Amino acid sequence: MEFINWIRGALTSLGFLDKQAKLLLLGLDNSGKSTLLYRLITDRLGALEPTRHPNSEQFRIDNAVCTAFDLGGHQQARRLWRDYLPEVAGIIFVVDAADPERFAEAKAELWALLTVEELTNVIFLVLGNKTDHPNAVSDVELRSQLGLDNLLHGNVGFFMCSIAEKQGYGEGLRWLAQCI
Repeated sequence: MEFINWIRGALTSLGFLDKQAKLLLLGLDNSGKSTLLYRLITDRLGALEPTRHPNSEQFRIDNAVCTAFDLGGHQQARRLWRDYLPEVAGIIFVVDAADPERFAEAKAELWALLTVEELTNVIFLVLGNKTDHPNAVSDVELRSQLGLDNLLHGNVGFFMCSIAEKQGYGEGLRWLAQCI
C-alpha cells in the first residue's frame, strides 16, 4: 500500500493525476467567504444570506480538485472551526479590507489558527477582499494590521482582491493550488 501511495504521489506531483484537497473558507462574518464560493461555482455574483450552517462545494483550481467548506464567520460559527481542521490541506481566510474597525478581531482569529500546532503544514491563503470599496485600505496597511509583515513565506500567502469585481483572488487560488 505504501508503494502505491508513493506512485500516486509521484504521478500527482508530475501533473498526471489531480490533487485532492480539503479547504476551509474562514474569516469574520460579512468578509466575502460565501460570495467567493458562489463566484467559484457559478461564475456569478449573488446577493447571499449570512451563512447559518456549514456547507461545502467542490471546484477545480488548475490540477487540484478542492472541496471547500464555508463555515460562517459569526461568533457561534467560529466555535465550530476547530471541528473541521483534521485533514485540511488549506485555509482561505477572507478579510474585509474596507472594515478597519474589525481588523483587530480578524487578526485575533487568524493568529489563533496560525498558532494551532496541527496546522503547522497547512497552507494559508489570506485574501484582503473588497478592494473596490472606497474605504478599503492598501495591501501594506492590511498586512501590517493583521501582523503578517514578517510571516509571508512558505505556507502563508497574502493577496488583495475584489470578489465583486472578479479581481485578485484567481492569482491567490492558483498560488494555493501549487502549494497543496
